[in-house]
Amino acid sequence: MDRLPQELVIDILSRLPISTIMQSKSVNRAWRILIRNQVFVNMHFKRMVENDPSFILQIRDQPIQNQLYFGDFSSHPNDRNVTIITKKLIMLPLLANFHLVSSCNGLLCLRGTHRSLGLICIYNPFTRDSIELPKLIAKGPSHQVGVLGFGLDATTNKYKVVEVSYKRIYRASPSHVVRPVNRLASQIIAPSSIDSEVHILTVGNGILTRRNLGSFPFHFMCQKSQVLVNGKLHWISYPRGSKAYLAIMSFDLGNEQFKEVPRPDCISSDRQFHELVVLRRCLSAVCFDYDNEELEIWVMKEYDVKESWVKEFSIGTYLPKILQPDERESLDSSMLYMPKTCMRVLCQLRSGGILLEYKIKALFVYDPHCRTFQNFQLTFEGIPRCFTLAVHVVGLNWIDTFIEAP
Repeated sequence: MDRLPQELVIDILSRLPISTIMQSKSVNRAWRILIRNQVFVNMHFKRMVENDPSFILQIRDQPIQNQLYFGDFSSHPNDRNVTIITKKLIMLPLLANFHLVSSCNGLLCLRGTHRSLGLICIYNPFTRDSIELPKLIAKGPSHQVGVLGFGLDATTNKYKVVEVSYKRIYRASPSHVVRPVNRLASQIIAPSSIDSEVHILTVGNGILTRRNLGSFPFHFMCQKSQVLVNGKLHWISYPRGSKAYLAIMSFDLGNEQFKEVPRPDCISSDRQFHELVVLRRCLSAVCFDYDNEELEIWVMKEYDVKESWVKEFSIGTYLPKILQPDERESLDSSMLYMPKTCMRVLCQLRSGGILLEYKIKALFVYDPHCRTFQNFQLTFEGIPRCFTLAVHVVGLNWIDTFIEAP
């Protein structure tokens, strides 16, 4: 290998799975330097994007609280069968009190709980690099985090964490005056409004900055997966004080501006979208058709162009086999009832199948060509009742390369 041009060596190594690459660090010092080369990191990540997405799954049950697993899919455009392999990841002690939030460029964003409440950690589960970030806001009984976003600003090559929090504004309410137990309890203070505040933390080139971007007149609906398209984070939102009008709001990681994105025409008084997702790099919206009992997936083929919204998939009701009662095993499972709130769309595989999650317990793939379902049996230590899952593209981004000064 020493006699080959470096460009050829990079091309060859970039085709290897990440586990093999991590083992090759032990070959010699030259290989360790090469694997940390940003050209190699970018080429390897580009190849990973072209493959089926992987996922990171975090168990939320005792006695395996917060254990991370890596899941890898294998499918082919000409083969409808999909296989999945899960692997237990080595956990760092500092991650015991962190929950999985999102993934970007091979890096995980985790939010602190319990004793680490308010802290944020960026972690690469394969290189095992990590950095613990300071709290964005001071938490209190009237201040709570709404949503958290994480992504790369391609214009500066810096990572940004965006936190939208809600602060309850309390005002004295004369109608709630009660007999005081003490002077401080002379009257009940009731929440009269909720203000949204946007905070941002930027990491890169050896500099860590945090800023308060001010208030925002919309509230965001909590969603289980991050939606990052075209360098922008996306959330479903509604104007302050009203849930009658649902909008899609984007936050540009470059200019740090919010903007409303055109909605699909499927929206009506009896049909609202309840989830955003990324399918093959396109912004997509999920809604439920109550008349036909089908889950609809609308895809924006051309970003920010309203006319490009197309209803791409309609998925009938289904209950994964792992959750079916024994006495119903003989029934046609494709006809069993499934409420819209129980199913989450995750991603689209190279075969065209749609990966879905049911009740944070089961994974299955829907084949839109044959209109059939394929169940997966995931193996863990114990039987988890609850897990968190993030679609994850494996990457070799070394955290110290963007926290060190140039």
